[in-house]
Amino acid sequence: MRASISWPIEMEETLLIRCLGNSPTLRIIDFFLDNRLFDYTKNEVIKNLKMGRVTFFKYWKELEKLGAVKVTRKIGKSKLYKLNEEDEIVQKLMLLDSTLCKRAMEKAVEEELTKQVVTT
Repeated sequence: MRASISWPIEMEETLLIRCLGNSPTLRIIDFFLDNRLFDYTKNEVIKNLKMGRVTFFKYWKELEKLGAVKVTRKIGKSKLYKLNEEDEIVQKLMLLDSTLCKRAMEKAVEEELTKQVVTT
């Protein structure tokens, strides 16, 4: 039996959410982007996002139609899902997420170096 993975603390807003907005669709995609090593049931995603079931299923159907998420395996009656990393739109979102992280890191390093120069 597989243990449920959930965030132990309240997650702060991610760079992707900050850049593109806090829509339910983007929150679902962002969850999978941040947790690419694992696959999840719909219930696990709902629980981790603290999203209402009605809201989740309203937007989940569209993600399935677009091919952004895919079934990775079945355990009993439960299906587990991951982002479909072969999908062109998902690839673009992954690139955007990576670019945002890189820029944030570069900015943090630059600010740290500036602080060091000012204090010496």
